Amino acid sequence: MDCIFCKIIAGDIPVKILKETTSSISFLDAFPLAKGHVLVIPKKHHQKIQDMNKEENYDLFSLVHDVISKVDAITGATLVAIHNGREAGQEIPHVHVHLVPRSKDDSAGPIHSMFSSTLKLSESEIEELNNKLKI
Repeated sequence: MDCIFCKIIAGDIPVKILKETTSSISFLDAFPLAKGHVLVIPKKHHQKIQDMNKEENYDLFSLVHDVISKVDAITGATLVAIHNGREAGQEIPHVHVHLVPRSKDDSAGPIHSMFSSTLKLSESEIEELNNKLKI
């Protein structure tokens, strides 16, 4: 497999590991958006979160929980970002969680700044989405 994250897990590409569990690993991003930009990934290759089983999911997000306090201490605010699939902006097709320290002086904005406009949905469209997404 030609996945950079799988190569990192195999030890073929060195990284600065912050913490590792049996199913997940966290390390400094090689191309950081801010000082302290961290990636948290599952060791098993999965493209999307819903492809992971519940134990892997729990392990991954438990590691996110453990590491985020350290990242958050850098600036007092952390962006938690997951691109779940190519159309969502995922560049490497392996689940990964970005933890990016944020400050009021960085060049990034809120999530709504990523989109040029918001949707205006009718009450029936909202109801239809609610019914479709309800678990």
